[in-house]
Amino acid sequence: MSPITPDLLLYNATVLTLDPARPRVSWVAVRQGRIAGVGSGKPPGELMGRPTRGVDCQGRTLIPGFHDAHCHVLATAASLLAVDCSPAAVSSIEGIKERLRQRSLRVPPNTWLRGTGYNEFYLRERRHPNRWDLDGAVADYPVRLVHRSGHAAVLNSRALALAGIHRDTPDPIYGVIEREEATGEPTGLLLEMDDYLEGVMPPLSQDEVEQGVGLFSDQCLASGITSLQDATPGNSLERWGLFTRLKGRGLLAPSVTLMAGAGHLPRFLSEGLAFGSGGSGLRLGAAKIVLTMTTGVMYPPREELHRLVREAHRSGFQVALHAVEAEAVEEAIEAIHQGAQGRPAGALRHRIEHCSECPPHLIERMVRDGVTVVTQPAFIYHGGERYLSHVPSDTLPWLYPIGSLKAAGIPLAAGSDAPVVPLNPLIGVYAAATRRAESGDVVLPHEAIPVEDALRMYTLGGAYASFAEAERGSIEEGKGADLALLDRDPTAVALEEVKDVRVLMTILGGQVVWEA
Repeated sequence: MSPITPDLLLYNATVLTLDPARPRVSWVAVRQGRIAGVGSGKPPGELMGRPTRGVDCQGRTLIPGFHDAHCHVLATAASLLAVDCSPAAVSSIEGIKERLRQRSLRVPPNTWLRGTGYNEFYLRERRHPNRWDLDGAVADYPVRLVHRSGHAAVLNSRALALAGIHRDTPDPIYGVIEREEATGEPTGLLLEMDDYLEGVMPPLSQDEVEQGVGLFSDQCLASGITSLQDATPGNSLERWGLFTRLKGRGLLAPSVTLMAGAGHLPRFLSEGLAFGSGGSGLRLGAAKIVLTMTTGVMYPPREELHRLVREAHRSGFQVALHAVEAEAVEEAIEAIHQGAQGRPAGALRHRIEHCSECPPHLIERMVRDGVTVVTQPAFIYHGGERYLSHVPSDTLPWLYPIGSLKAAGIPLAAGSDAPVVPLNPLIGVYAAATRRAESGDVVLPHEAIPVEDALRMYTLGGAYASFAEAERGSIEEGKGADLALLDRDPTAVALEEVKDVRVLMTILGGQVVWEA
């Protein structure tokens, strides 16, 4: 290594580089935001006295900064400002009502009340709240209560009226208005109806957006997350402008790859924005497409799906296809196969997001077509007992088969899907390595993978899935100095301890941006 004057020197560390050529070292030198050198043993004497800052890691573990390959920044920001109705906060519908009632005492009349994170499986009543439940707490305020999944919401009567939803309102082709069987009256539960509600509920103000994004950014840094991908299907040219402003004002610290809603691609292209446009802090990523079976019928229809994939592919865009059910995963694979004609398999690293139900024959087809899978191991931790209770026995053997996907050689990355579950990547690492839920239930233990492979999913795997592996994801000379210091080595502790590993310091672009 040629002589350098580092800005930052981290030494006396257990460094997990995730670089196969040099997997473990003990010091890292950083200069001008990049990794300038790594080595084992004591750092060379000429380095020790010259860095702007030296950090004695005292044997603690340094890893690449975490990369959340699938989350929703603005939805998570909004949830941080909303009434928390998650299982950690409430255990009953009465608890939800009381929390909404308390919020109503602190806001002006006619203000929309936003609740978030409820999960009927963990409520004492074991059912969704309905409009009449919410009316009993806050009839004079319009309420929108969002399910933990983000794919369902409950409106009270006033909110339904403002949305124009009544007994004679037809279901949209992509969603469902749940109704009382006897009367046909909407119960307030709406499935996959965010697009329908667009414009009904006033958006967050600029101040609220900035406040929420600031809270989100702080949570990322406290979790060791230095880069992420926003997988929101509604991302438009206007949203790109918003993220540009947020990044420019320093409100969103991690590097962001913003997926583009596939329907918005023509506008991006008309403005000269291609796949990968932008800089290291904000890049334009894959074209996002959501496949759903909420109504029992695949949406979008096959012809429309193939058109969207084909047009994205021809424009040089990677596609990221949300697919949960095995039928949706199969449709996604076929759309990639048909749309990618004319290029080698995997050239654009087309992705399937979630890939929740995946039997072996579909794994074989994904190998054939060079498909990348971006999945959410933390779902097992936060909902494993629900899967065991609700997933049909003929489907359960193929639920989040991470071990089988890895054994087949399919590129894997992981994300939180926040706000669906909290951001903490180490919970996902624990779940991938143990297949254990918070309840203690174990889901398909034979699909577990080693801790180091799970760490790779949350670092180099995420970077690879967004064509950023030359810039981040491992600790190698020349890469960006995005790092996280942990209080212990997750590959060396007992598996049950992995979930308790804590981030002590987060370094972004060579700067210490968070310390415990």
